[in-house]
Amino acid sequence: MKDIGDIKSKSSSRRQLIKTLAYSSALVSLGGCGAVLNPKYTKKYTRPHSRKPFIAPRITKDKIVRVIVGLRPYRPSGFVVKLQDFNGKNVIHNYGHGGGGISLSWGSSALAVQQASRIPVDKAAVIGSGIMGLTTARLLQDAGWDVTIYTRDMSRHSVSNVGAGQWAPTGVFEEDKATDEFKEQYKYASRIAHHAYQNLIGADYGIRFIENYYLGDKQRDESYYLREMPELFTSVADLNPDEHPFPVQYVKRTVTMLIEPAKFLKRIRDDFLLSGGKFKIKTFTNQNEVLSVKENTIFNCTGLGSKALFEDEELTPAKGQLVFLPPDPAIDYMTVGGGQDVTYMFPRSGEILLGGSHQVDDWSRNPEPEVTERIIEDNKRIFDNLRI
Repeated sequence: MKDIGDIKSKSSSRRQLIKTLAYSSALVSLGGCGAVLNPKYTKKYTRPHSRKPFIAPRITKDKIVRVIVGLRPYRPSGFVVKLQDFNGKNVIHNYGHGGGGISLSWGSSALAVQQASRIPVDKAAVIGSGIMGLTTARLLQDAGWDVTIYTRDMSRHSVSNVGAGQWAPTGVFEEDKATDEFKEQYKYASRIAHHAYQNLIGADYGIRFIENYYLGDKQRDESYYLREMPELFTSVADLNPDEHPFPVQYVKRTVTMLIEPAKFLKRIRDDFLLSGGKFKIKTFTNQNEVLSVKENTIFNCTGLGSKALFEDEELTPAKGQLVFLPPDPAIDYMTVGGGQDVTYMFPRSGEILLGGSHQVDDWSRNPEPEVTERIIEDNKRIFDNLRI
């Protein structure tokens, strides 16, 4: 008669053997004949700014929470910063930044305030409460001016609040249409703005450093700002296919800042008010109405409104459409490109932003269903095929 302990031991060994064989069979079925585990689920990539693995955002049409449109104030020859005299009224212009308004704000506004350096410090009117109006007003306050912002809408309703927020002064001008003088001005404003944003890094202002991956099926021409100002970006590299998880032939990586417009605009507005600033709700329909304000020094930060108010015929809208999904705290990188048209994914604290479009001279303000469909499908194609 066999010992009961031997029987139990052998029975346990058989069960363990069956489990082992079943597990091994499952591995073979997952990885194919002779494989172990599917590399898709084991690959690790070196990342310069995060220790986390890449995680794909879940993108489907039924997750859309809102779709919005903004009209960027675009000038092919570049933005305008200049002083004009209107019968004793000093008007200093600061408008026309295209897709780079948030990125350039502190720098372009610093240039505008410099235009007033020979004017006695007194009361100043700022027309417009978008990113240019708010940053101009704050810099004027720091210089000792008593500032009132005149605006049709508060900043949360401005075009600036529709901005994507990556720090990259892009979509600002066309190289063959801008003068060398403007290009130097552009680089000067970029460097000032970059430094100013670094001083405000943190949750209070909605600013953080983050990896950005430029995607394409072929090597793209170097963006002007990366070519001319590489020192403003870290960890810049062209990645080989085994160094990234994206389903495209070409990937360029940078580390830059992500600015969340809603948080940033609210905080700068609060700083303006705490420093004694005032808002006045007013709609201007013509130049005479602008010149009728009581202040003798006026900063024109009306963006696209400058086309009618100051007869700038070069100024034109560049329509941008954004799609928002619920937030996913696990997503800690951005992507630009990889789709049929303008395509990007930016993870904000309160939402995932998908873009976009750049429709020049399109004045319509309604979201287009076909653009929404394209934005979703382009991003879905990228992230459904992420090699992670």
